[in-house]
This record gives sequence, C-alpha cells and structure tokens, in this order.
Amino acid sequence: MRIDYDAISGTIAALTAGETDTVALMATVVCELHHADDRFDWTGFYRVTGPEMLKIGPYQGGHGCLTIPFARGVCGAAARTGEVQLVDDVEAFPGHIACAASTRSEIVLPVWNGAGALLGVLDIDSDQPAAFTEEDAARLAVILAQVFGRL
Repeated sequence: MRIDYDAISGTIAALTAGETDTVALMATVVCELHHADDRFDWTGFYRVTGPEMLKIGPYQGGHGCLTIPFARGVCGAAARTGEVQLVDDVEAFPGHIACAASTRSEIVLPVWNGAGALLGVLDIDSDQPAAFTEEDAARLAVILAQVFGRL
C-alpha cells in the first residue's frame, strides 16, 4: 500500500487541530505516517535536545539510536544542513549510522517551528532500496510545515 498524501494530510490536520505540545504532535504524525505506507519500515522523530545533538523522540518500528550528533549520519546531515536527505542506498552514504541492519534506504526531513527554529528531524527508513522519491520529500515537507509551523 502506498501513502495517499491528500487523505493523510486531512487526517493529520484533524487529529492535531489545536494541539501545541511538540511531543504529542510528533507521536500523532509518526503513527499516522508509519501505518500509511508499506515502504515505511521505521518512522520517527529525532529531537534537538542540546547543541548539535539529536535524541530519539516518538517513533514506530524497532529500536532506534538514542542519540545522534549533528556531525554523524543521515539524520545529522539533515539537522546540520537544514536540507532533506534522500538516500537511495544507505551503504553508500558516508558516515551512515546503522541503527537497524535491515535499512536499505532513508529519507530525513528537518522539522521547523513557525519561528524558524529547528525542532528535530523526521526519519523514515525502508528495507527496500531507493524507496523514496522527490514527491515523498515535497509532500512530507508540506505536512510537517502544516503541523509544526504553527508552533
């Protein structure tokens, strides 16, 4: 099953209306996204918890890494550069952190609040190679902006 971005956007908007707690919003978004697409093997947030440091937030799937410095891995690259990381083959990504041996491809998006502060990153892993597209990146970015941009 592939995600229906129009439907999931409406569902997430309805579920998160009026909520301002960042962790509650992250938990709701990750649950809805994770169960909407068979490609999504691990779906979660890493939160900015200190200078140049990400710590695991709400997620669905197997265990994730507890902390990730901005200087390491795909999540760190998204946090460090503020740019979406679309990785077709994690083995070819310099400094990839293997939190799960089954991961073959990954998409990571920075998550910003309305004031432009980095809250964290959304990390989606797949056990399929080249699972994610530019359309996924664009549509997920819209959802994140709608939910977290109002904070």
